[in-house]
Amino acid sequence: MKNEMMTTILSEIQEVIAQVDEQQLTNFVDLLQQDKRVFILGEGRSGLQGKGFAMRLMHIDREVYVIGETITPSIGAEDILVAISGSGKTGQVLQLAQKAVANVVTVVAVTSSPDSPLAQLTPNAVIIPGATKTGSGLASIQLLSSLFDQSLHIVLDYVTLDLSRKLSISNESAKAQHSNME
Repeated sequence: MKNEMMTTILSEIQEVIAQVDEQQLTNFVDLLQQDKRVFILGEGRSGLQGKGFAMRLMHIDREVYVIGETITPSIGAEDILVAISGSGKTGQVLQLAQKAVANVVTVVAVTSSPDSPLAQLTPNAVIIPGATKTGSGLASIQLLSSLFDQSLHIVLDYVTLDLSRKLSISNESAKAQHSNME
């Protein structure tokens, strides 16, 4: 039973990853390669994945903040907002992304559906078509948004790795940025 379920989960993730548009990823990495501050926005499990992504960006020497943290400065037109929502309809994420667009901030929408309100806000969308709690995305044996969250993690790690290579940042350099307070 365990092996069958694990095999199915891994197969689902591979199916989702295979459908992520390579040009969307290239555009995302190109935006992050610019010397701009990056702000991460997400709620729930998408927010947790976003925090992990923020940490990885910090490791490769990007100036990065997580929306909602007490030390996050104000965002401006020269910045990038990465807004993550599996459904693309999460109230807080959608409202703040709309506010960012109104303030001429570059917004990257990371979501499961190109038809979602979040994806429709910006030409900079990364579509990860994994199942979400609202039923969007590829069907899954897993509960709620697990398939989206797992695929999101892999996509964001890919983006970080690709960006680190374009910035010529080695694992040793990234390790030097890792917390030494543990």
